[in-house]
Amino acid sequence: MRIAGKGLIDRGASVGFRFDGREHVGFAGDTLASALLAGGNRLFGRSFKYHRPRGVMTAGSEEPNALVTVGLGAGAVPNVRATMQEIFPGLEAKSQNRWPSLAFDVMQVNDLMAPFFGAGFYYKTFMWPRAFWERVYEPLIRRAAGLGALSGKHNDEAYEKAFAFCDLLVIGSGPAGLMAALTAARSGADVILAEEDARMGGRLLAEVEEIGGKPAHLWADDVLAELAAMPNVRLMSRTSVTGAYDDGTYGALERVGLHLPKAPAELPRECFWRIVARRAVLATGAHERQIAFPMNDRPGVMTAGAVRAYLNRWGVAGGRRVAIFANNDDAHRTARDLVAAGVEVAALIDTREDAPQPAGYRLIAGGQVTGTRGRLGLREITVATASGEERIEADCLAVSGGWNPALHLTCHMNGRPSWDETLAAFVPKPGMIPGLTACGAAAGVMTTAGALAGGRQAAEAALADLGIEARAIDLPQAENGGARITAFWEVTGAKGRAWLDFANDVTTKDVRLAAQENFRSVEHMKRYTTQGMAPDQGKNSNIAALAVLADATGRGIPETGTTTFRPPYVPVSIAALGAGGQGVGFAPQRFLTSHKASTERGAPMIEAGLWYRPSYFPRPGEKTWRESCDREVMAVREAVGVCDVSTLGKIDIQGKDAARFLDFVYTNTFSTLPVGRVRYGLMLREDGLVLDDGTTARLGENHYLMTTTTAAAGLVMRHLEFVHQAHCPDWDLRMISVTEHWAQFAVAGPKARDLLNSMLLEPLDEAAFPFMGCGEIEIRGVPARLYRISFSGEAGYEIAVPARFGEGLFRDLVARAESMGGAAYGMEALNVLRIEKGFITHAEIHGRTTAFDVGLQGMVSKKKDCIGKGASERPGLSGPEREQLVGLRPVLPAKGFGAGAHLFNKDAKPVSANDQGYVTSVCWSPTLKTHLGLAFLRNGRARQGETVRLVDHLRGTDILCEVVNPVFFDPEGGRARG
Repeated sequence: MRIAGKGLIDRGASVGFRFDGREHVGFAGDTLASALLAGGNRLFGRSFKYHRPRGVMTAGSEEPNALVTVGLGAGAVPNVRATMQEIFPGLEAKSQNRWPSLAFDVMQVNDLMAPFFGAGFYYKTFMWPRAFWERVYEPLIRRAAGLGALSGKHNDEAYEKAFAFCDLLVIGSGPAGLMAALTAARSGADVILAEEDARMGGRLLAEVEEIGGKPAHLWADDVLAELAAMPNVRLMSRTSVTGAYDDGTYGALERVGLHLPKAPAELPRECFWRIVARRAVLATGAHERQIAFPMNDRPGVMTAGAVRAYLNRWGVAGGRRVAIFANNDDAHRTARDLVAAGVEVAALIDTREDAPQPAGYRLIAGGQVTGTRGRLGLREITVATASGEERIEADCLAVSGGWNPALHLTCHMNGRPSWDETLAAFVPKPGMIPGLTACGAAAGVMTTAGALAGGRQAAEAALADLGIEARAIDLPQAENGGARITAFWEVTGAKGRAWLDFANDVTTKDVRLAAQENFRSVEHMKRYTTQGMAPDQGKNSNIAALAVLADATGRGIPETGTTTFRPPYVPVSIAALGAGGQGVGFAPQRFLTSHKASTERGAPMIEAGLWYRPSYFPRPGEKTWRESCDREVMAVREAVGVCDVSTLGKIDIQGKDAARFLDFVYTNTFSTLPVGRVRYGLMLREDGLVLDDGTTARLGENHYLMTTTTAAAGLVMRHLEFVHQAHCPDWDLRMISVTEHWAQFAVAGPKARDLLNSMLLEPLDEAAFPFMGCGEIEIRGVPARLYRISFSGEAGYEIAVPARFGEGLFRDLVARAESMGGAAYGMEALNVLRIEKGFITHAEIHGRTTAFDVGLQGMVSKKKDCIGKGASERPGLSGPEREQLVGLRPVLPAKGFGAGAHLFNKDAKPVSANDQGYVTSVCWSPTLKTHLGLAFLRNGRARQGETVRLVDHLRGTDILCEVVNPVFFDPEGGRARG
C-alpha cells in the first residue's frame, strides 16, 4: 500500500519489527499504524464489550481502536496507540482483548448477545440473586474489565520527573504554534514549544499546500531550525501537555526512550514535567469526527483527515479503492490528494445537495451511507440517495463529520466552551484558563492563513502582558479558503447499529435508551452508557453523542451542554508520575546525619516512618538488646545521654498572622507565648480526634518553629496547608518544612548542662535558658538553636545545627558524654524513658483517641475556637464510658506482657463482650525494676488502684495488673526542671 513519491519517511532506512509474532518491515519515520497499513494490515484489535474487529481510525493520540501492547516481560506497556508508537528495530507489539488470536476471537460471541448488552445492562442484571455478587458477578466483571494487561512483574526501568520555567509555553507545533513561538522567540522571551508528535509541524506534515511559496512541511522545517538555534527556546517533541493547573502550572509527559531499540541505562523511558509558564498559547489543532451510520466500525472505516495524513506524511494509501463520506468541503481535499497520488476514489458521498463539483472523481450529492459489509475488513458500502440505493465496492471509507477544536486543556479548571453554529462545534471562550490563549484550529480558525495570524496575535498579546516588546514579523502567504459545513450527525432509518464511542462499543441506540430511562443530563448519560470514557475521553465521540442526546430530548446542543474534560489529556503512566518511587524508592530510605557514626558503633537500624534510626548501641560483652537498652536508660537517669532526634518534623511558620494561625490549629493558645519560649501543643483533626502533639518555639515576634512527631510530620504539614487554604487564605503567613535542614540532638540527664558547657565559650545561664526556653547559641563558630525541653523526664536540651554539621556534632557529643559516664541512646531506651514518664506517641494517639481519652482535655481552651473543637464536644467523645489512658504495673513485677493485649475485670471471662480496654505501649523499666505499660481502660482514671486482668490470646499471656497513674517516674517533674 506504499505510494511511490509520497511521504516524509526515509525509504533508505528499513526497520524490522514484529506484530503478533509476525515479522514486518517499515521505514524510519513510520508509526506502528502506518507501517502495518503499508503492509496491508487492517485489523488491529477487538472492541471492549462486543469484541468486534477494529482497525485504525485516526492518525494521532485520539485513536480509539488501535490499542496494542508494546514490549515484552516486565517492561511491556499496554494500551499504546499504534498511531503514536514509532517503529524501531526489534520492536515487539501485540494486539489486545482477543483470544486465541486476533482473527479468531472466542469472545466475539458477545456480539451475538448484543440485544442483551444494551446501555445499563450491568446495573439491571447484577442486582440479583444478591448472593451472587461476591462469588460470581464481581469476579467475572474484574476478569473482563480493562483492555490491555500489565505483566504483573516488577519493572525496574527508569522514569524521571523534571521542572521547567518559561515566559511562554506554546502547546502544539502546527502553523499557529510555530508562528506564536517564532514571534515570542524573536522578541527575546524564554519559550518552550511542546509537541506530542515525534516530528514537529502538526497538520503541515499531512497536507499538500504551500506557505511562503514553498511546501508547508519545508516552511515548518525552516522555522524549527531557526528556533533550535536560539538559546532562549526549548523544543520538546514527543511531549504531550496533559493538564492545566493553578498559577500557570502545566503537566507534560515526555516519551524519552520509548522509540529507541536499546536505550542507555541512564535514559528514562518517560519523564513527567511540571512546567510553570508566565503565559501559554494553546495551538493543539482539531480532531475530525465521525458520522454515525449503520455498521460504521468496520476495519477500513477511517477519518478523512487520517487517510490524507497517511498518504501525504507516510506515503500509505488507506485502501486500493477509497470511498469518502462527508458533510463538509474539507473532505474534498482528501479526494483530490488521493486522485493526484493515483489512488482510485470510488465516490465521494456528500450529505449536502449543494456540494462543490469535483474534478477527477465521482460525487454523490445528497447521499448517505446506510450500511457496510466485510467482517475483518471493509469490502462494500451501501449508499442511499433520493433515487434509490447503490452498493459500491471499497476497502476504505474516509469519513468526515467536521472538526472539533482540541480545547480540552481550556476546560481543566471547570470552564465551559461555547457553541459555534458555523463550525457545528464547541470553541473555547477567552479566559477559561488564566494566562492561556487558544489560537488556530484550537480556537475554531480552520485555515492556514488564519492559524498563522492567530498564532502571531496570541504571542503578541502574551508578550504585552509580560511587558516584553514584540518584534514585527511578517506573515507568509498561505491557504485561506474556508471549509463550509452543514451539520449532519447520524444516518437514521436504516437497519444496524451505529457506533459513537468505538472504544466502549456505545451506539446511538444506547444514548437514546439513556434518555428514555430519564438519564437526560449529559453527565448522567455518560455514566449510564460509558460514552466518552476510557480511551476515547470524548475526543472522537462527544459531539455526535451530544447531538443524538439533544435530538432524543428535544433540546439543542448548547442547551444539552458538554461533559467535563479533566486532566490528563492523554494517558500518563503511574511510573512517570511517581518517578523515583520504584523498588526501594517506593518508600525512600531517609538517613540521619549520624547514620554512619551509629552503624560504626554497631547500632542495628530500625525503620521509623521512612527514617532509619538506631535501635540501641551495643558494647562488648552485651549479649542481648535488653542489656544495652537498660544501660542506656540508666546512663540518662544517672549521667547524660545523647540521642539523634532529627526525624521530628520541623515546620517554620512566619507572618503577621502566624500566632493567630497557631491558635486556630492548636487546642491551646500560642499567641501569648513570649519570644524565646517553647510550649507543648495538642492538635485535633476536624472530627475532634487527636491528630498530633509536639512543641512549638517562638523565635521572633512573627516567627515560630513547630515540631511534630516523626510519624505525622507529613500529615501535619498537609493539615496546616489545608487549613490555611480552606479556612483562612487571606491570612498573612507562610510555612515550609525544614525537617531536613536541621540536625537535632537531645542531650538529657543530670550532667546535660555540664556537657553543653564543655563545648560553649560562655556557660549556659539558668535565667537565659529556663525550662521550656529557647534561643540561638554558637558552638565552635557554628550558629545553632538550643531548646530546653525533655522527652525523658530528666534535665534535657535539644540542640539543632545546620544538617551539614550534624555528623561532627553527634560524634563530639557522644565522646564527651562517654567521658562523663554517659552514652548514646537509641529508640529502645527512648521508648523506655518516655513510658516511665507517661509521655504519649502515636501508639496512643493512633487516630481513634480524643483529648479527653489521653487526659489532656484541660488543654482545649474554653476562650477560643480551634480546628476540631466543636466536633470534640459531641456526645460520646468524653465521659466515663470512654477508654482513658492509664498506667499498668503487673502484680508480679517479673511478669512481662506485650502491646495489643486486652483488659478485663479481674473475675470476668476474657471474651470480647467483657472487653474493658487494651495496651498500647510496654517496657521493662530498669529504673523501677518492673514491667510497665500504658493502656486505655474504660473509665480508667477513676479506677486507679484497681486490679484488672490482662489477656493476650496471641502470646498466651494471662496476668493481673494494677491500674496506676500513667506517669510512673517523677510525677512532680522536678528532675526535668533541673
